[in-house]
Amino acid sequence: MSAHATTLNKSDIFNGNKRISNVWLGIFLLISLIGLYGVFKKLTIGDAAYGVTKTVPWGILISTYVFFVVSSTGLCLISSMGHVFGIEKYEVIGKRAIILAIFTLLCGFGVIGLELGHPFRMMIYNIISPNLHSAIWWMGTLYGVYLVCIAIEFYFLMTHNHTGAQIAGLAGFLAGISAHSNLGAVFGFLEARPFWHGPYLPIYFILSALISGTALILIIMNVAYGGPSKLPEKAKEALKGLSKIFGLLLGIIIFFDIWKILTSVYGMPPEKYETVKVLLSGDLAINFWIFEVMLGMVIPFLIIIFTKGNSVKAALVAAISAVIGIFFMRYDLVIAGQMVPMREPVPGARVQGAGLDGLVHYSPSFAEISIVIGAISFCIFLYLLAEKVLNLSEE
Repeated sequence: MSAHATTLNKSDIFNGNKRISNVWLGIFLLISLIGLYGVFKKLTIGDAAYGVTKTVPWGILISTYVFFVVSSTGLCLISSMGHVFGIEKYEVIGKRAIILAIFTLLCGFGVIGLELGHPFRMMIYNIISPNLHSAIWWMGTLYGVYLVCIAIEFYFLMTHNHTGAQIAGLAGFLAGISAHSNLGAVFGFLEARPFWHGPYLPIYFILSALISGTALILIIMNVAYGGPSKLPEKAKEALKGLSKIFGLLLGIIIFFDIWKILTSVYGMPPEKYETVKVLLSGDLAINFWIFEVMLGMVIPFLIIIFTKGNSVKAALVAAISAVIGIFFMRYDLVIAGQMVPMREPVPGARVQGAGLDGLVHYSPSFAEISIVIGAISFCIFLYLLAEKVLNLSEE
């Protein structure tokens, strides 16, 4: 590879993928318009449009934000194996992984912007009045740095400046690790929420980011080439390697989750125990057992184990299953951690909003659901548009 950018013309950059149908672009763009309903309700009646309350202030928009930024970080980390760490087999995934990392991060910013009261004002004060003691300040700042790094990295990849891409990619890798572990710390620092509190979540978030990124790369590479049977040999070998990594990561996260549950049940630690009961047999049991456990971990893990990671078609099914499960995994984590009230009620009284079981409850409003559907659809639309317009092939 040349260390410097070569002479480029428009066809080198804008020679897009002719396999991408305008029909699919139109479908996802139309679905994304559903989100305008939630935006309108937010702008007209404010937080009353949402299902959040004073006792459950973080709803599905927060979990969707986490889903997006986790995916972005994972895409960046996995793609770095090629053009940052020099594993030539994985260079084929570089451009596609990074452009999707940019889009997922931007959509995550959009979702959390609609959850916040004054996002632009917060951005300004984040710069002119930094609070170095705030994990949320560090989260916003580090993700801003991360976005700049991966945008520069993508520019260098598109212009074939491999030295620049390696440097920017390494910076993005470090910024992504820092930002994402800090996102886990936003939850882990909350001593008032025992289910979240501790060093577990920063590590868990990095692990789950790697799984999300691997799964999404397995999906987008198949989308780019029109299915497993049409993948060129180089891409197929890269995906087989990623499938094995995917299986390993799934096995590790299953191990993590088992011990998280056991340590929250053994000895019945206050609030942790009640929270886990919500997941195992309470309001979130269907989410937990069917989506998080079965679709998110067990089914994809078994698929990879039985095929030994050598079937790209099977890996695609496993990846789709995992991405669906991971979305619910984020939702369960955010909501379950708030369902046990933080304050002890007056003797004989219940916490405001709590049910007879002493727990508070949350259901997302249609406005919130519309924003989530719109954001996910718009992210897919942006990726398909980039695939159609830009030359994202590394061959």
